[in-house]
Order: sequence, then structure tokens, then C-alpha cells
Amino acid sequence: MFYTYKRATLNDLDVLVRTRIIVLRAANKLTDDVDMAQVEKESYEYYKRAIATEEHIGYLVYDGETFIGAGGVSFYQVMPTYHNPSGRKAYIMNMYTAPEYRRQGIAYKTLDLLVQEAKKQGVYQIALEATEMGRPLYEKYGFVSVKDEMELI
Repeated sequence: MFYTYKRATLNDLDVLVRTRIIVLRAANKLTDDVDMAQVEKESYEYYKRAIATEEHIGYLVYDGETFIGAGGVSFYQVMPTYHNPSGRKAYIMNMYTAPEYRRQGIAYKTLDLLVQEAKKQGVYQIALEATEMGRPLYEKYGFVSVKDEMELI
């Protein structure tokens, strides 16, 4: 199959936000009756700013005119370290493929586009949070679990 992988622009804000809500509902097992209005509003503002500054790069996937998938990478700055002298890092997020299109390599190709975008910017420390469903894809690509990081929740 031939699908179109389109780099998202400010004209795609509605699609990006709609996909973000779908991903959050699925990842957190939230029903449609859970109010996501605040998250939707904040996501719109985030995308509007971050797409314009290229702090976030997103890809949208289409089968003809039908939206079938997405993924994004956000960039951020931390203190430089020996292993990361620039201090720049990337975080892959919002990976989505419509259920009827899964297991066709769409997510793998989207992931590859995002990783290549990061590398083009000289960012090689790339992280993500894997759902149970997504973990095999990320492992196949080469992502590994990191044991030395901790998170305050």
C-alpha cells in the first residue's frame, strides 16, 4: 500500500489535537465521557507554539484523503553532560495508527521519520513512553528500557 506521510503544519492543528485526545484516551483507558476539554485547549496552544518554532515536529499519515496515523517528536534542553554535550533531547509522543491500518509498518515508518528529524537536528538522546501495545515496535526499532532514571509521581 502507498500512504502519504505529511509533516504537520499550523494548518493541521485540529487534526493534531484530535489525535492527541484519541491517544490519551487509549493510553489511559479513558471512556468518551471523561472531560478532556482542558487538555484539548492546552494541546491546541502547545501545538500552535511548538509547531511554529519547530520545538515539535509531527507527521500525519493519510490513505488518500483518509487520516490513518500520526506521531510527533518534541525537543527540549537540559544541562550539557559528558554523554550529551549539547544538552538537547527529544521525546517521541502521540504515536497513533487507526485500528484497521495496524500491522502494516505505518507506525514503524512514522517512528523512523521522527528519529531522522531528531538526528538531522543533531539530537541523539531520544526517549519515549511505551504502552504495552507499542513496546514491541519500539524494541524492534532499537529502543531499550533504561534502568537508571527515576520519576517523581
